[in-house]
Amino acid sequence: MADRLPPKERMKIPRQSMPEQDAEQRACNFEEVNLGLDSAIAEKEAQRCLTCADPKCSHGCPVGVQVREFVDFVLEGEYLKAAAKIREDNVLPAVTGRVCPQENQCEGACVLSKRFTSLAIGHLERFVADYERATGQVGLPQRAPATGKKVAIVGSGPAGLSCAGDLVLKGHDVTVMEALHEIGGVLVYGIPEFRLPKDIVKGEVENMRKMGVKFETNVVVGKTVTMDQLQNEEGFDAVFVATGAGLPKFMNLPGEHLGGVYSANEFLTRVNLMKAYDREHSDSPIYECRDRNVAVMGGGNTAMDAVRSALRLGAKNAYIVYRRSEEEMPARAEEVHHAKDEGVQFLNLHNPVEFLGNDEGYLTGVKLQKMELAEPDDSGRRRPVPVEGSEFVMPLDVAVIAIGTGANPLVQSTTPGLNTNKWGYIIADEESMRTTREGVFAGGDIVSGAATVILAMGAGRKAAKSIHEYLTTGEW
Repeated sequence: MADRLPPKERMKIPRQSMPEQDAEQRACNFEEVNLGLDSAIAEKEAQRCLTCADPKCSHGCPVGVQVREFVDFVLEGEYLKAAAKIREDNVLPAVTGRVCPQENQCEGACVLSKRFTSLAIGHLERFVADYERATGQVGLPQRAPATGKKVAIVGSGPAGLSCAGDLVLKGHDVTVMEALHEIGGVLVYGIPEFRLPKDIVKGEVENMRKMGVKFETNVVVGKTVTMDQLQNEEGFDAVFVATGAGLPKFMNLPGEHLGGVYSANEFLTRVNLMKAYDREHSDSPIYECRDRNVAVMGGGNTAMDAVRSALRLGAKNAYIVYRRSEEEMPARAEEVHHAKDEGVQFLNLHNPVEFLGNDEGYLTGVKLQKMELAEPDDSGRRRPVPVEGSEFVMPLDVAVIAIGTGANPLVQSTTPGLNTNKWGYIIADEESMRTTREGVFAGGDIVSGAATVILAMGAGRKAAKSIHEYLTTGEW
């Protein structure tokens, strides 16, 4: 247990760095990059907290984690109490401590960031969650008496899991239905092992089972069972749709049909969920990357995940091709930094205009065009415009399209009375998450479009609160 220093002394302590695997070493394996804090570093970082009377960090967290309280426990050496405090609001602390963009949320709101660097809230969250996992003494919240009400959660990604966790604690009978053979949604198919080990996800899911949540895999709502059947035949009193935005977007360029051109969804699903990197044992290997030229089109976190995976699959050259400059890149700064350290080559201000192939139908190159930035567009970023006469061909064996995703249409297309907007996303009230069909709620990426893990979890918590009110009052 460490004594808290006076505020002026606390502000003199520099932010503590996260130990990480050597860049040259990690570029050749799928082991976790960030290695976690030890207790001495964690307590030193916790000293930096100014214990604000109005903790803006908690206001900046989409699920409302009580940051000041859990950091106090860290400083006292009460790591299990710290983890239990986080679990009051966040059912996936070991996950969010790894993949949440804290710099834009809790840490972005930290008052230290006005003059210094923000408190490393995400690193501390991961530390206590990992400590809890290592001891096996998980501080699960107490469940309320059974209400007799049944809730179906469609989709086991962050929004679905967050909603399920809150509802089961209210005493409701909660069943999560997942179309794939593993629970976790984007946490298992989209985020690579080196950022989020799948054992971490499995551990958090197991904790939810202990809380009373039921899980069913290989259930494709809209195909194997319809919404009408869930509500009318299987007796679910409410349904929360959290199917995400998993429909790949393509660029509609000539040659996009060639062998070796992937959507980021397929590429990452094969690598992460189906373990395509294990060539000897995988049932679904991807088109060979070893000693090949691989380019990922896009500049978001998914693009970074794909290109860093390609490196680990043995790519001779791994490129990011992005039509704007690095300043406009939406990926987390940490992910860009890690990618550069590992040897990813960035072709900013370049845009593909055609994929080229051989007589056998396989990719051999990409025609790129240089870009320059004009005035900002609707997104607030400067609009890229082509540079006349700047086209050239780059040899290429594998291309991954990572320019975003659209709404998964299956549930909407098979559910009468469930309205969608012009992009196919489910229409739901921003606060209550209620849809146009009675008893059906929706949230996360299937409503908002592709966003972050923690924003989806925030939507899940909102939905859980609204569902509980509906089940309690019966009013729609």
